[in-house]
Amino acid sequence: MSDEVGVGPWPGEPDQWPTDQRYDPDLLAHGDRRNVVDRYRYWTREAVIADLDARRHDFHVAIENWQHDFNIGTVVRNANAFLAREVHIVGLRRWNRRGAMVTDRYQHIRHHPTIEDFVAWAKAEELPVIGIDNLPGSRPLETVTLPRRCVLLFGQEGPGLSEPARAGCAQLFSIAQYGSTRSINAGVASGIAMHAWITAHAESPPDE
Repeated sequence: MSDEVGVGPWPGEPDQWPTDQRYDPDLLAHGDRRNVVDRYRYWTREAVIADLDARRHDFHVAIENWQHDFNIGTVVRNANAFLAREVHIVGLRRWNRRGAMVTDRYQHIRHHPTIEDFVAWAKAEELPVIGIDNLPGSRPLETVTLPRRCVLLFGQEGPGLSEPARAGCAQLFSIAQYGSTRSINAGVASGIAMHAWITAHAESPPDE
C-alpha cells in the first residue's frame, strides 16, 4: 500500500482529460498530492476558493498574536475545516504557519494591528465579538447558542484574552473542563467553539 497522499495523474491520454476550467492541467498531468478533500482533486486553487466562498458560514474567527503564538496555525486549520468566513490576526502580522498544514491558501485572513482596530472593524460590520476564555463571569459555552453572525475571539497562549480584548467583547463564554489543568490551548478551544457554532447553525457538509 502506498503512503502517498492524494492521487496520481489523470488516467488516459490528454485529449480524454476534463476540459472544465476548474481543472488544473498541471495537476491532471502530474497528480494531485495536496491536502484537499476528494471533491477538489485536480481543481485549481482559485476554483477551490470560489467554491468555498459560495458556502462560507456567517461566523469569523480572531486570535491575538503578540508573541508569535504557535496555536494560530491550528486556529486557521480549524477555521478552514468548519468554513469560517474569515480569520483575523490581531497584533503581529507574522505568524507560524506550520500548524495550518497549507489550509491558509484557501482561507481568507485579515490582519489588524491593534485590538482597537479589530473592534472598530467588527462594529462597522455589525458583528458581535464573542470572547472564549475561562474568565470570572464567563457563561458556560455548553449552555448557550452562539449568534449566527459573530466573531469568535481567542487570546494568546498563557495569559488568554488581553484586558483590551475583554473590554471589546459583547459576551464572554468559557469551555467546561473536568481535569486538573487550568486551561486548554487556543487551538483546541477554537475547534470546540467553532463546532458549537456548527452544531447550532450549519447544514450537513456536501457529499464527496
